[in-house]
Amino acid sequence: MSDLHPFIAGLPKAELHVHHVGSASPRIVAELASRHPDSKVPTDPEAIADYFSFTDFAHFIEVYLSVVDLVRTPDDVRHLTFEIARDMARQNIRYAELTVTPYSSTRRGIDEKAFMEAIEDARKAAETELGVILRWCFDIPGEAGAEAAAETARLAVDLRPEGLVSFGLGGPEIGVPRPQFKPYFDAARAAGLHSVPHAGETTGPETIWDAIRELGAERIGHGTSATRDPELLAYLAEHRIALEVCPTSNIATRAVATLDEHPVKEMVAAGVLVTINSDDPPMFGSDLNNEYAVAARLLDLDERGLAQLAKNAVEASFLDPAGKARLTAEIDTYTSAWLAS
Repeated sequence: MSDLHPFIAGLPKAELHVHHVGSASPRIVAELASRHPDSKVPTDPEAIADYFSFTDFAHFIEVYLSVVDLVRTPDDVRHLTFEIARDMARQNIRYAELTVTPYSSTRRGIDEKAFMEAIEDARKAAETELGVILRWCFDIPGEAGAEAAAETARLAVDLRPEGLVSFGLGGPEIGVPRPQFKPYFDAARAAGLHSVPHAGETTGPETIWDAIRELGAERIGHGTSATRDPELLAYLAEHRIALEVCPTSNIATRAVATLDEHPVKEMVAAGVLVTINSDDPPMFGSDLNNEYAVAARLLDLDERGLAQLAKNAVEASFLDPAGKARLTAEIDTYTSAWLAS
C-alpha cells in the first residue's frame, strides 16, 4: 500500500466525536496550568505526555478531570476553544461537532452566560479566521448523576447558544445506567436537539439498546461492543444510526486490547455507518489524521475508501443540507485531483 499520510493530510474532513477539554494540546494545557499553579498538572509540555499515560479508563477520567479543573475563567474557555479550532484547521478539518460539558465549568464558578459567550465568540472567530465550522454537543457528565443532567438540560434549552446542535452523555458507563437520563434527553429533543449519547464503550450491547430505546440516540458515541449482538448491528445499519468510532482512544482506555482486535472491521462488514474520530486526541497522542491512517490499515482502504470515510462523517453530521453538499463536493474534488495527479 502506498503511503496515504500525504493524501489524508490534505483531505477535507468532518469530526463528530471530539471533546472540548480533551482536545487541549500539551502546549495549551501547559499554558492553562501556568495560569493556575495550584494544579497538579505539569506546566512543561514535555512532561504532559507522561502525565497523559493511562492505566485504565478510571485513571483516564481522573486525569481528564484534572485538566477540566484548569478551565476556570471565561477567558480560559475562549482561549481553549479557539486554539482547538486552530489545531483542527492544520488538519484540514472543515467541520467539527465539539462535545462541551458546561456543567463542569458552571459548577466551578464560571458564569453560565459568560461561558456561552466565550464559546460562541471563539466559534465565530474560528469560522471567520480559520475556515473551521464548529457546532456544539452539550453532554451530561454521567458520573455526576441527576443534578448534572438537569443542569445540562436547563443550560441547553434555556440558554441555547446558536452553535448548539445536539445533546450527549459522557463519562463512565459502568454503574451509570442510560435509562435514568431519559427525562433530560426528552426535554432536549423536544427543544429540537439531536441525541448523541456515549454507549457500549466499556459496557455491553444492552447499553447501546438503552441509548436507542430510552434516549432516542441518532448516533452512538463509540459503540465498541455493538459487534457482540448481530441483531443490534442489523438495527444500526438499517436505521443509519452511525457509530462514532475512536480507535486509538479505545486502546488507550483499555476498552479494546489491541488495534488488531478492534471491532471496526465487523461494523463496516455489517453495513453500519461508521465515522472515524479522535475523541481526546492530545491525551491519546493522536489526531484525526492519525486516526484515518489507523482506519486505512484496519480496513485496508485506498484513497477512495478514505474519501468515503470522510463522506460518512458528513452524512452523519448535523450540518445543514447546503453545508453537507459543499463539503461532500470538496472531498470529491480533492480526491479526483489527487488521483489524477
